[in-house]
Amino acid sequence: MTAAALLAALPALPLHEAGKYVAAAYVVAFTVVLIYVVIIVVRLGRVQRDLDDLRAGERAPGATGERTLAEPPLR
Repeated sequence: MTAAALLAALPALPLHEAGKYVAAAYVVAFTVVLIYVVIIVVRLGRVQRDLDDLRAGERAPGATGERTLAEPPLR
């Protein structure tokens, strides 16, 4: 018996009851991945802004890179 004939002889799994749970599981998994991606995008934007600030301070004329006591420490 070939594989196609064997698959044709096997009954299909009834998903009429479990189908809604499978769909719900996919929705939950997709939502978790979407939230993760949004968190990563927000963090990346924050890092990009910090990097731009550092680069702007590096290019500022007369900037020595030394902090005075009045300036808050860098994060």
